[in-house]
Amino acid sequence: MAKLKRRKSSKLFSTPRKKPRGKHQRMGLVNAGIAVLSLLLVAFIFSFSGRQAQSGVPIEVKFPSMPDSPKLATEIYEANPVLDVEIEILNGCGEPGLAAKFSEFLRTERVDVVRSENADHFEYEKTILIQRNENVEGMKHVAAALGFSIDNPQQVITSADPNLDVDLTLIIGKDYQSISPIQSYLKN
Repeated sequence: MAKLKRRKSSKLFSTPRKKPRGKHQRMGLVNAGIAVLSLLLVAFIFSFSGRQAQSGVPIEVKFPSMPDSPKLATEIYEANPVLDVEIEILNGCGEPGLAAKFSEFLRTERVDVVRSENADHFEYEKTILIQRNENVEGMKHVAAALGFSIDNPQQVITSADPNLDVDLTLIIGKDYQSISPIQSYLKN
């Protein structure tokens, strides 16, 4: 009888056992979860499609018409040929970026600028165009573009140097603002 009492007393303090769930109950929970997720997916798709399909003003996109065939380099050159004038531009006044601006200007005048860099010093008072070889026509063209007189020895000089690979050297002096074609170009 003592054994019997022990058994009864242990049942008093033990937790009641849960009945194991059956396969059908677990499948029912999985199906319910799938149904809830499906509803959420449908709601998301509906919400997204409502945002994408907006009613508003239609936008017309017009693309420029392209020529039937692109221009060849020879056609571009023939329309605006680069003259046979090679020049180096040296900044002799110390103004940053000035040689590059002079280069841009002379390239618009169809001159081949092969170098633009600083001069040996920044103390040049006057802008000087130096003819380095026998290309007189090139010198006349550049002088005219800058508004220089080829008869003025303070603006245009001849100093032949067969070691240089250029026709002309332009040294920019502190008076560059007095050159009217450059003033006009720098303002634009």
